Amino acid sequence: MSPKYGKDIKDGSYNISVKSSSEMFNIENCTLTVKDSKMTADMEMGGKGYLYVFPGTPEEAVKAEEKDLIKFTEKGGKHVFTIPVEALDKECDCAAFSKKKEKWYDRTLVFESSALPLSAFKDGVIKTAESLGLKDGEYKVDVALSGGSGKASVTSPAKLTVKDKKAVASIEWSSPNYDYMIVNGEKYLPVNKSGNSVFEIPVAAFDEKINVTADTTAMSKPHEIEYSLKFDSGSVK
Repeated sequence: MSPKYGKDIKDGSYNISVKSSSEMFNIENCTLTVKDSKMTADMEMGGKGYLYVFPGTPEEAVKAEEKDLIKFTEKGGKHVFTIPVEALDKECDCAAFSKKKEKWYDRTLVFESSALPLSAFKDGVIKTAESLGLKDGEYKVDVALSGGSGKASVTSPAKLTVKDKKAVASIEWSSPNYDYMIVNGEKYLPVNKSGNSVFEIPVAAFDEKINVTADTTAMSKPHEIEYSLKFDSGSVK
């Protein structure tokens, strides 16, 4: 996924997810704030083992002035660090100072744009059926699945139907045990009664991860699993 910068996103506050290179640097919740094309993130930590963070490497943090080190604030009993964010979907260095070890540790963070609503992006940033100039009709598109345990898969390429500048994809799972999907808060039921589960879901964006939930009945009781789907605009035929 291409990086998203502050200039690409409308002013506001958004809940986002963050990938950390270390399980010890556990970010439970993160709120992204965008104002005048600049972004900051409030990272609510799962523990209280760090006193400072610094947007850079440990070597840079050691040389930095104390005023440039970011100290936590306490909110609701949680430690929260507020740091500047250069870009989403891009690896960034973040040094963290351990209270117990009294040393700086190297952490790599990725602030993900996949949880942002499409309405958060400025015009032209996200590729849609309309911006790609897709006329009404049926197409094929490559689709990549991620998330879950890694055992499930979906058929690729998938059928893509465009009508009135809106795209709908037929997603066929590798199992007949999915009884519903949730996309952007809306529930979708299978469109077939036999064979592997097939759903027709909207494709609001291409080349971006679209978060979805799929409920499986293959376990002892129904279980919702979080996945993401990515539709490749360059593969549309």
